[in-house]
Amino acid sequence: MSGSPSQVPLHDLVRAFGRVGLISFGGPAGQIALMHRVVVDERKWLDEGQYLRALNFCTLLPGPEAQQLATYVGWRLHGVAGGLIAGGLFVLPGAAVILGLSILYAYAADLTWVQGAFFGVKAAVLAIIAQALLRLAGRALDTGLKRGLALAAFGLLFLFNAPFPAVILGAALIGALFAAAPVAAPTPDAETRPRKRDMAWRTARSVAVWGAIWAAPALAILLLLGPDHVLMDIAAFFSKLAVVTFGGAYAVLAYMAQEAVQTHGWLDAGQMADGLGLAETTPGPLILVTQFVGFLAAFRFPEPFTPLLAGIIGAGLGTWMTFAPCFLWIFALAPWIERLEHARRLQAALSGVTAAVVGVIANLGLWFALHVLFDQTRRVQTGSLDMILPLLSGFQPVALILAAVAAIALIRFKLGIMAVLTGAVAAGVALQAVA
Repeated sequence: MSGSPSQVPLHDLVRAFGRVGLISFGGPAGQIALMHRVVVDERKWLDEGQYLRALNFCTLLPGPEAQQLATYVGWRLHGVAGGLIAGGLFVLPGAAVILGLSILYAYAADLTWVQGAFFGVKAAVLAIIAQALLRLAGRALDTGLKRGLALAAFGLLFLFNAPFPAVILGAALIGALFAAAPVAAPTPDAETRPRKRDMAWRTARSVAVWGAIWAAPALAILLLLGPDHVLMDIAAFFSKLAVVTFGGAYAVLAYMAQEAVQTHGWLDAGQMADGLGLAETTPGPLILVTQFVGFLAAFRFPEPFTPLLAGIIGAGLGTWMTFAPCFLWIFALAPWIERLEHARRLQAALSGVTAAVVGVIANLGLWFALHVLFDQTRRVQTGSLDMILPLLSGFQPVALILAAVAAIALIRFKLGIMAVLTGAVAAGVALQAVA
């Protein structure tokens, strides 16, 4: 039965996902492809249908789908212990690297060569987002309705600063309304009812246990530091992020960037782009940029701790609040995954969300482009319009050239992300040296 110990030795699971955690570069698409090669092609732990159903299930959940997929595979092979091992090993190597780079960034960001390196990284990030947008659009926008949802999502976010959760919920509802009639599930008989009750009990128990684990750090901060401390704000923000952000890493980043920069003021748009660049260059989920944001937020407002200690706590808190819910979703809901294939309206809602996410990523790309290609931007609020526009006098043509070269390397010549980022960093350092 799914979720019970299998014939796969536990040390094989540790070895496989330790390797995945160390080499999982390239964002969600690359990580999902890597896990497919390891889990389906090489080790044959799941067949193709099981893997795809698991991927569809994880895509329906809020948060990073690649990490949740790793957790599900581990759970299926060795229960909760396997899920913790696989999901944890998928995250921990990248988290350690991001923490080290966040500390270096906080103390060395003013160095000339570091500024040049991040200038190159930010230009390459624009190309990476463009590549992700083209890939997803090519797969997801196969009907007029889906193209309309993507355009509407982009317009609502860029022109009207609409709330991200409302955009995603609206797309899901529209997708579900235009679905074909759902397949009727078989009427449960006497043999299936006890199993369903047992599954419901296990789900409730998982929600209670992992809900307590998820909330424990926030409760400790509330008791020790009070409700107004920046660490409490970090805990609350990333808990909300874990619940409302559907559609994958880039959709999460769009919402996080908007809130962390414009609402909370924890960092500026350039620093947010730097953090995304760091996450692109390290193994593990792209959403580990939450650790960078948590570090800088607490580093900037450290009392009563030293800046370094506050930053480390903030980084750990951001990571905890991002990934603890992922284990909750998987351990609570994975026993029901085989029923997903019969829920046509649920699948249709997902297709609506996926279409809207194309618009979300387009908005993220334009938001970063305005802050990378121009020195200054201004916020325009007129009636219902609420948008960010650049000051043309601050245009940086060199950044545009670097971004264009990176995009050609990625999209036309299909170079790897690490090669493009390395080249962009070298170009940025060289340009800073001769400036």
